[in-house]
Amino acid sequence: MDASELGFPVRHKKLSVDITGNRTDIVICSYDDHILVIATQIGSLGTIINARKEEGVLTNPTFHVSVIFGKRDEPVLVACARQLIEHISNSGSSRPLILSLGLKDHSLGTLKGIVSAVIENCMW
Repeated sequence: MDASELGFPVRHKKLSVDITGNRTDIVICSYDDHILVIATQIGSLGTIINARKEEGVLTNPTFHVSVIFGKRDEPVLVACARQLIEHISNSGSSRPLILSLGLKDHSLGTLKGIVSAVIENCMW
């Protein structure tokens, strides 16, 4: 059997949605140790953000969000990652999130649309 006939070995979903007038392609991959979400309106990766839950013994959990590559001066991108990792954590998964946002429009409406689309199609 040819390797291309086997399909992609990682569980994933692909969708294309219209968010604030821009076609937005979203890919959600569920790896054993991470969740990868790519949302692009420009056909490339854009800003890449790492988000994870940190649990303390005596304290409530906190969430650490950091930009790996890309725009570090865009707080709405970080807020998007924080909302997603909180939702992932509240759904019972402890896996960290890698989020890639290649966006034309960095408005609050765009980020809310992406968060909503990812949550509706969650794979965690």
